[in-house]
Amino acid sequence: MTASGSSRPTTPGGRGAGGVRRDLRRIRGALPPAAAGLVDEYGHHLRAERDRSPHTVRAYLGDVVSLLGFLHGVDVRPERDVVDAEAGPDSGTDGCAGVLDGLDTPTLRAWLARQRADGLGRTTLARRAASARSFTAWAHRRGTLDTDPGARLVAPVPHRALPAVLRTDQTAEVLCASATAAADRDPVALRNHAVLELLYATGVRVSELCGLDLDDVDSGRRVVRVLGKGRKQRMVPFGVPAEHALRTWLGQGRPELVGGRSADALFLGVRGGRLDPRTARRVVRDAVTPVPGAAVTGPHGLRHTAATHLLDGGADLRSVQELLGHATLATTQLYTQVTVERLKAIHDQTHPRAR
Repeated sequence: MTASGSSRPTTPGGRGAGGVRRDLRRIRGALPPAAAGLVDEYGHHLRAERDRSPHTVRAYLGDVVSLLGFLHGVDVRPERDVVDAEAGPDSGTDGCAGVLDGLDTPTLRAWLARQRADGLGRTTLARRAASARSFTAWAHRRGTLDTDPGARLVAPVPHRALPAVLRTDQTAEVLCASATAAADRDPVALRNHAVLELLYATGVRVSELCGLDLDDVDSGRRVVRVLGKGRKQRMVPFGVPAEHALRTWLGQGRPELVGGRSADALFLGVRGGRLDPRTARRVVRDAVTPVPGAAVTGPHGLRHTAATHLLDGGADLRSVQELLGHATLATTQLYTQVTVERLKAIHDQTHPRAR
């Protein structure tokens, strides 16, 4: 258990996430130099050419390291040196010809099967299959692979569980308690209340919230400019309660925390730097946990909640898709299932002939 009482995230085998990251570093350090250099060049491609977020780059490179370790029969050996994961594109990629020999579709399937046997879930396997397809397509384009074996890789369909959402009364209780805590004008309490109000009002992702700058907020029009996945911008409106919470935070809370590392960040940590997503997750979890009957949730749960409440209130799917920044309507349609399930539950509880 951590000091806060919550358990650390673990893999199916009981290993902590930090242990998995250390294993990947050791595998990377044990790869042939040409293979490690290829990983570096692929990382540069993801950052500079595809403009992927740091989180996406880390995830994709970790998957590629795992795949190349499987291909080259690399074991996890702690005594091996660790190669810097953020090395530039010129890290020994000479002689890459032949470094991917044997990487074919059956090998990709065997790699996924090994991870399935280790207990990884369908969602993680689907993500890793997508990473492998992206990597092999890139390697084929640059001439390292004669053909693209990933094009024939069929990934497992991820299980899309219905998200837990708060009822409107539970959400109101969370925000009311937050407003009460902020009444004393403590700067952290003011920040937390503004974070909760804006997350629920807009349904933005936690990374999008923490990435907001001061000039991204148009208080007059009550809209916020959000930089989403793929660095796509969108304008998202927010209501009067969120506008009031933001105004109070900016006028009375933020000046108390601002420091040399604050720059133009909208939300700040206690040391004056930009608010960290982990802190934002803790803020939401701590605010929701005391509410009777509420599911334990974080910022993503508030995002689900906002979308569900919009649909419950009569918003159309296209509008919700635009607000949430979903690339496809299929992702937004998940929330219609949530709404239907909620209606069914209400029907079962209240209709005299439901059972």
